Amino acid sequence: MKNSTGIIGMATYKLVENKSACYHCGDAIGIEATSYQVDEYLFCCLGCQTVYQVLTASDMHSYYRYNSHPGKSQKDPQRDLSYLDEADIVRKLVDYQDEDRTIITLYIPAIHCSSCIWLLEHLYKLNAAVLASQVDFMKKQASITFTSDNLSLRGLVGLLTQIGYQPKITLQDVVKQGKSVNNNQLLAKIAVAGFCFGNSMMLSFPEYFGMDAFEKNYANVFGYMNLGFAIPTLLYSASDYFRSAWQSIRQRQLNLDVPLALGIFVIFLRTAVEVLSKTGPGFADTLCSLVFFILIGKWVQQRTYHHISFERDYRSYFPVAVTVVGEQMDRPVQLANLQVGDRIRVRNNEIIPADAILLQGRAAVDFSFVTGESKVIPKSLGEIVYAGGRQTGEAIELEVVKAVSQSYLTKLWNNESFKHYEKKFDTFIGFISKYFTIGLVLVAFLAATVWLIGGDPSRAWGAFTAVLIIACPCALALSSPFTLSAALSIFDRNKMYVKNTAAVEQMAAIDCIVFDKTGTISSPKSSTMFFEGNLSAFDRKLLYSACRHSSHPLSREIVQWLSEDQPLELTSFDEQIGKGIRAEIDGHVIRVGSANFVVSESKRVEGTAIYVAVDDRICGFFKIEQSWREGLSNVVRTLEGNYTLHLLSGDNERHADALRTVFPKSSQLVFNQQPADKLRYVENWQEQGLQVCMLGDGLNDAGALKKADLGIAVSDDINNFSPGCDAILDGVSFDKLPRFFAFAKDAVKVIHMSFAISLAYNMVGLSFAVQGTMSPLFAAILMPISTVTIISFTSLATRWFAKRNGLT
Repeated sequence: MKNSTGIIGMATYKLVENKSACYHCGDAIGIEATSYQVDEYLFCCLGCQTVYQVLTASDMHSYYRYNSHPGKSQKDPQRDLSYLDEADIVRKLVDYQDEDRTIITLYIPAIHCSSCIWLLEHLYKLNAAVLASQVDFMKKQASITFTSDNLSLRGLVGLLTQIGYQPKITLQDVVKQGKSVNNNQLLAKIAVAGFCFGNSMMLSFPEYFGMDAFEKNYANVFGYMNLGFAIPTLLYSASDYFRSAWQSIRQRQLNLDVPLALGIFVIFLRTAVEVLSKTGPGFADTLCSLVFFILIGKWVQQRTYHHISFERDYRSYFPVAVTVVGEQMDRPVQLANLQVGDRIRVRNNEIIPADAILLQGRAAVDFSFVTGESKVIPKSLGEIVYAGGRQTGEAIELEVVKAVSQSYLTKLWNNESFKHYEKKFDTFIGFISKYFTIGLVLVAFLAATVWLIGGDPSRAWGAFTAVLIIACPCALALSSPFTLSAALSIFDRNKMYVKNTAAVEQMAAIDCIVFDKTGTISSPKSSTMFFEGNLSAFDRKLLYSACRHSSHPLSREIVQWLSEDQPLELTSFDEQIGKGIRAEIDGHVIRVGSANFVVSESKRVEGTAIYVAVDDRICGFFKIEQSWREGLSNVVRTLEGNYTLHLLSGDNERHADALRTVFPKSSQLVFNQQPADKLRYVENWQEQGLQVCMLGDGLNDAGALKKADLGIAVSDDINNFSPGCDAILDGVSFDKLPRFFAFAKDAVKVIHMSFAISLAYNMVGLSFAVQGTMSPLFAAILMPISTVTIISFTSLATRWFAKRNGLT
């Protein structure tokens, strides 16, 4: 092919053909694709090349030193940012604004490596109006301070987009609702408990190792000081456990906080009695260490943070603003201010935010989010287009007939089928705590009764309190959070994002798995193309020569399918967005595109079809079908031995025969299902005593996902919309599904083993406690050792099981 050259800034580039990877984003550059070259580096598109040139011009080469191919592909179309000029929208988005500066926190999904952090924290080198920027890698957020006089919010977002870090701004960012978790109070309680623990342990050393005559004179002072450290630990640091235990008793239930609160109170009571009566040093150090360690466990459980929202609504799917067509000029309007009768313009790949009538343009709407069907639906002028569809062709104009809050999508979201269902699942700790408290109190009363009958009240008191102290389930309270938090990190590393620790235990109890079809077991990123009709060798060359000049994804797929290597020179080329291509080559006219564009009358076929005509002769059409996810057969084959498997699909039965060869004969394969139908099937299986896991992707699966004992949303872009669920599975990890379920069972097995270890420590301690002779030194040694043992065992065992299951 002929090389073309041009100038961008001071850099010269040329078009080349190669089989390398893009220096910026790492995408493969096939031999049929056009790539760009600057400074001996190859790029897959003009966007990636431009980012490199921007960074080079700003002397920011270090971006590429930290990681190979750290950038994000720039092939995606850029979004309209005009709505960010609206003062009302800006006011709701920013965190702080005055005359001099503006501070905003933006969610940037593209953050993935150290190079990203370095570049985003050096934005001031690209624009002097940026005063400071700080990145939270775990949350994929950047807090940016800039001078609003020199840089607008639209300009800032444009700058980030230009360098490949386009923020994700949705309506949910404007209508900010929901509670943010504040860990500051928990950290303060840990700090107080830790301070008291360290000081009380230091004051107890003379008692443990024997005091000389001088120190004995201060024994009472040490005792009062220890009691002073125990009081804030009891009243402040341990207050949540007493509150939780009281609420549990009021509801006539016994959770693990009941024996914890009881043990903490008895330790304090015995310490106060011994110190004030000058009969002993008490157990203040044991009390402080107990509270400190269980608070650490609570913090570990809460600190696992995921940047995915599991309880999303339609606002996170809709844009912040929409373009309203005015008499003199178009203007962006907040979605909340959109009125019935407004005329709106929806461009290619934009969401239709409200039910509206099509007034102008050719609508080709993708409703897969709502219906689960993968095909694009054409709409005629005057026809109602429902909210939630995505326009896939040219810009269209519509007139709003229903407010956003009354649209079909919103009604579907608020349907009773999608209401929140309380999932009543009893975790292992919840199950054990019911009996642990009763058993602990019975042993304490039995030991006290034996000594009272023997005529020794003092030892009865000592035995009663010692049993409640030594058998306090501190280690048991730590085993579950440490095990399951480690499990969450393993899942997260393998792109399975679980909502909370309880969902891991629920996953281990599942015995029935139900799959959706479109977008769940079929991959939207992988498709199979075949041609129906007749293409001569010359027709293939004409088609190849025309399509290679188009940037449309379907054109690129046709080029790859043809695999020609000798293109012909075009006389003319015209591409109409949303319709197709018309090209002239050596006097021959070739048209490629939709049925309406290529031929006036044609029988439509299901799915995506691309027609081909040469000199008004219809050659046939290309058909594109989504392929099954890689490893589907192996996933089903591995799961069928331990689980009941079913399929529920909103699509038709055209793939039924193929799927019956994949799924076992006992599986039910049900098609043409509405959202309410899927929910009823899940309910029926639950009534049969099955623990049901539902795997789906779109809104039409939301009801079934919430009703199921475990709902897993499968998504090929976890930062896009996903319905309320218990976990989100990245599509690239679909083949790991059997390993995820096996690992969940192993994680619960670790909890059971750690409980056995904790029980062994308790039995050793109880053998001394029932005698009424337990010393403070014994308690101070045994309880921390048991705690450290449990933490070490759960962490190491969980990671060993993860490695055994191939999840590293």
